[in-house]
Amino acid sequence: MLRIHVCEASPEAAVVVDGARLAAVGPYEALAADHPRARVRRWPGILTPGLLNPYGPELLEQAYHPDPREADRLGTEPIFGQRALALLGAQASARGASARRGVQRMLAHGTVAVAGELRGRAALDAVRGAGLALAGRPATLPGPASLSPVPLVLLPALAAGKPARFAVFDVPDRAALVREGASTCVATVVGGRLVYRGR
Repeated sequence: MLRIHVCEASPEAAVVVDGARLAAVGPYEALAADHPRARVRRWPGILTPGLLNPYGPELLEQAYHPDPREADRLGTEPIFGQRALALLGAQASARGASARRGVQRMLAHGTVAVAGELRGRAALDAVRGAGLALAGRPATLPGPASLSPVPLVLLPALAAGKPARFAVFDVPDRAALVREGASTCVATVVGGRLVYRGR
């Protein structure tokens, strides 16, 4: 079934999703006229190609992502350093659960691709299971590892025939996205599937 995704602040950048691929990209009115049977999903804000998080190893192999049941004791933010290594321990199950939670948190920040050499099976399985793309790491990294790195790294423009991989941010324009960061994400689509939906 065809589905059109359109955002209030960027109706000129709507997309038609056909399975795991983009069937068309362009102004909403034209896409709706060309695909009258498509279901329409409306979002606030802007639709973008999604983000590349350059900190794959740091966030998925070297950080511990607390389980929500641990929030009262450990908080909700990723834990780094010696404390993370102690929490991850040697158990594959702990590493796998943390990596899956880390991927979910990345999706909630509009991440559709990760960079950096992932060496552990737990992180690789979590990334592949979510359908995230693996990409080359930028020559210089923007700063400390973060779910919302500064500056944000947007992927290349969306195009018909390409994978249906994009994110929606509840901001009026890209300048506001740069200012307010990836925590403004309200939806992430990977492989044509809605893998994260916020408020």
